[in-house]
Amino acid sequence: MSDASLELQEAPRASQDAHAAHRKKRWRGFVLPLLAFALWWFVSRDAKGSHGLLVSPVQVLQTALEQVRSGALLRAMTASLTRELTGFFIGSSLGLALGALLGVSKIANRAIAPSFNTFKQVSLFAWIPLISVWFGLGDLAKVVFLSLAALVPVVVHTNDGIRAAPPRLLEVARAYRYSKLQLLTAVVLPAALPSIFTGVYLALIYSWLATLGAEYLLVAGSGIGNTLVDGSEQFRMDLVLFGVIVVGLTGWALNALARAIQRRWFDRRAN
Repeated sequence: MSDASLELQEAPRASQDAHAAHRKKRWRGFVLPLLAFALWWFVSRDAKGSHGLLVSPVQVLQTALEQVRSGALLRAMTASLTRELTGFFIGSSLGLALGALLGVSKIANRAIAPSFNTFKQVSLFAWIPLISVWFGLGDLAKVVFLSLAALVPVVVHTNDGIRAAPPRLLEVARAYRYSKLQLLTAVVLPAALPSIFTGVYLALIYSWLATLGAEYLLVAGSGIGNTLVDGSEQFRMDLVLFGVIVVGLTGWALNALARAIQRRWFDRRAN
């Protein structure tokens, strides 16, 4: 049997082994949540629970069913995700434009970068009093807040990615007399894409985290953050834990979606 035929037979086996290893690593991520759930179940079963501080998984499940049947969960998640995605797209778009400007133009970098570096050191939540005065407590104020959350990581990673373009590639492109537009589109942007994707990914996660903060501090309107507020004010720990679980699962889903899009994009470019 030739070496080529042996390689053809071994290739599927190697692929199967890689997929099996990937499945094992993926299932390991469920170990800690399952242990936490088992501990919660055990402690809540043995607790007296008259004070209402610790509720059982069954109570949380009943609350979840009530929220689903009444449509409260759908309304809250629709409001939260609409705000989150609106702020994410506005902040990311502005971040891409500003980051590209800082990365391409030395004049803009010298004029704007010092002020931006000072701006990004201000805590995001420090802007809430100013935003609430200017835009009120409604959806507009929340979208502005979420746009700020998405803006900073996209600007930073876009600027860094463009400035980190390999000098050898730039030299080759100049040797072939590429125009500035060709240099940007054919060399600089492809080299900067991994960093840009990282910034957009972080913007998606940060804007979701900021959604909860905005709904908690700018309390007008509906949303999953307001569900947490209602549960806290009514001293309903079942509603609070339900909201926490929904927030965690939504964040996990957004993270998985962003990673899947990133992998598919780069796999397509590699092929």
